[in-house]
Amino acid sequence: MATRAPGDLAVIPPHPPVRPSPGVHRRLLVHRLDVKASPYAYVAPFFLLFCAFGLFPLAYTAWVSLHDWTLLSDVHKFVGLDNFVALLSDDYFWNATFNTLSIGVLSTVPQLLLAIWLAHLLNRPLKAQTLFRVTLLLPNVTSVVAVVVIFSQLFGRDYGMINWMLSWFGVSPIDWNAGTATSHIAISVMIMWRWTGYNALIFLAAMQAVPRELYEAATIDGASGMTQLRKITIPMIRPTIIFVVITSTIGAMQVLAEPLLFGIYSITGGPDRQYQTLSLFIYEYFTKLDFGYASAVSWMMFIFIVVIAGINYLLTRRSRGGLS
Repeated sequence: MATRAPGDLAVIPPHPPVRPSPGVHRRLLVHRLDVKASPYAYVAPFFLLFCAFGLFPLAYTAWVSLHDWTLLSDVHKFVGLDNFVALLSDDYFWNATFNTLSIGVLSTVPQLLLAIWLAHLLNRPLKAQTLFRVTLLLPNVTSVVAVVVIFSQLFGRDYGMINWMLSWFGVSPIDWNAGTATSHIAISVMIMWRWTGYNALIFLAAMQAVPRELYEAATIDGASGMTQLRKITIPMIRPTIIFVVITSTIGAMQVLAEPLLFGIYSITGGPDRQYQTLSLFIYEYFTKLDFGYASAVSWMMFIFIVVIAGINYLLTRRSRGGLS
């Protein structure tokens, strides 16, 4: 029998690998499958709904736009790009495009400036902050039909409150529905009233992420509130500003209820089409059952939105590069 000298290490024979039992192996497999597949399962309902109610209608609308498609006939003749060619030479289409851009600019620019100012005020220590923040959302949750009906009365020519207040300054009564500029201003005011508070809360959420040390240092240096807004707040929330600008612009391009119900119910945006938007233009051709032409207009609007989204992407990249 061999003896082991003092200090020699004992040689321990290797143990055979322990194989998990079938139950443990099954649980490991289920866990691994759950970790890899669960994220896809969680987001699958959104993509299924998007394909059913977003992607398929978009593709089908593109197919319809290539046809002379009307419900007055069972034959849908393929016409290729004829609808788009006719659209580009349609003065009513360009009039609706101009009205949409005009209302969009008049409603978006003042709205965002006012929203930033309101968010800046609410970002400071105030009493009843929660009450003020909830109040900002009330116009957004109000029925758009009720808003348009009330504002139509306010902008009435003979008995409207706006003309009554303007008469204090010697201004003659204005027929807000009749003119292009006046109708655009009135509709823009409705849009501003509904969405300013909503955008202010988005800006407020971004402002709350700005480090307080920056404001404290600026206060010590003697910077006023407006200086802090221009030099600290706006540069720090620039990506959020770009996001709100693009979403507000897209929303302004899709405005429908305000011009449709302003003053009188009119799908042409007044007798001279002075405030007909692209959405109203599409709706007009749907009421005429000319689905091919209406689908072509819809796709032109989609192209406009994609262009704006591309500009937003470029501005976002530039702002990130400037902040880094």
